[in-house]
Amino acid sequence: MSSLLPSPDKILVVDDSPDNVFLIKTILEEEGYIVSTAENGIVALTHLQASPCDLVLLDLMMPGMDGYEVTRRIRGEMNLQQYIPILLITAHDAPNVARGLDLGADDFIRKPVTVDELLARVRSLLRLKHSMDERDEIARQREDFVSRLTHDLRTPLVAADRMLMLFEQGALGQLSPQMQEALTIMARSNTNLLSMVNTLLEVYRFEAGRKTLAFQPVDLKQLIAEVVGELTPLAQVKALTIKQEYAEELTSSNIMGDRLELHRLLTNLIGNAIKFTESGQVAIRLSSVQENNEISASRLSSSTPSGDYINIVVADTGSGIPPEEQTTLFQRFRQGSHKSSGSGLGLYLSRRIVEAHQGQIFVNSVLGKGSEFIVRLPIKP
Repeated sequence: MSSLLPSPDKILVVDDSPDNVFLIKTILEEEGYIVSTAENGIVALTHLQASPCDLVLLDLMMPGMDGYEVTRRIRGEMNLQQYIPILLITAHDAPNVARGLDLGADDFIRKPVTVDELLARVRSLLRLKHSMDERDEIARQREDFVSRLTHDLRTPLVAADRMLMLFEQGALGQLSPQMQEALTIMARSNTNLLSMVNTLLEVYRFEAGRKTLAFQPVDLKQLIAEVVGELTPLAQVKALTIKQEYAEELTSSNIMGDRLELHRLLTNLIGNAIKFTESGQVAIRLSSVQENNEISASRLSSSTPSGDYINIVVADTGSGIPPEEQTTLFQRFRQGSHKSSGSGLGLYLSRRIVEAHQGQIFVNSVLGKGSEFIVRLPIKP
């Protein structure tokens, strides 16, 4: 009974010297590798685009496009599906090999190459390649599993939600007060679980690069009023006041964005403010900010959007967030210490939505006084 053997590794040798190419090709083929060759950088890049390999052996000093430029393009411009290690081949008197490593090469070997050293470095980089491929495959399988599981969970939850709604409406017969109370608890728990599954599915779509945003003009005043209207019953249960405040200098509240995702963002932030506030109020403030203005807040994003932008501030009078939790607040599965803290996905998803709009999200919070979440969105992303 025959067993499946792994296919031989493919190696691309790039060198303008036919003698060097012949020597290296002969050594590698004797070890069972499949070897392709390219006489210059342009041919090498064309070859990689058409047929990616497992390792590139790249001469550093070539006329026209040298090894530095080839390395830079492989790492910076080529949209390769998998990582390809680069082994630089250089003469003993070649200047600044470190530059090639800084550009993304993985290792180097000096001419004249010896058989043992060449094969040792090739084997080392191929082990790295196989390890990274295995890691990426495991990550892909995990993401596919999460996606399938989330979809499979959502279907029965939606069905249960519909059935519970029919029971509560009396469509299936009169309910006793005790049964009505039990159904209310069941419906609330089912709704919370469905919300968590939906959030997990959205997080997966962002992380897997499967999220497509539909940008269009969005009136933030109108959107905020819509979300506040939907969440007001939750605030009324706790006797909280919800205020909407718009700065006088705000001449327009229109931005380019995905309305559905911005609705999800505002629902999450305002809903959290209500959830974590026992008394007092929740305020939503809207203001325009010029490019050079600064906000004294905990920065969660590395770059500031250029041009004018709009600030959305969601402030509450809750218990506040400890300083040590603020630094990891927008990371995935980072739960707070509050008794009402959820899965740790809501604020992470909020951050992904804001960044997809080329914006930033900040937090200012003082224990015992409340928190402010500041979303900064460019008017034209």
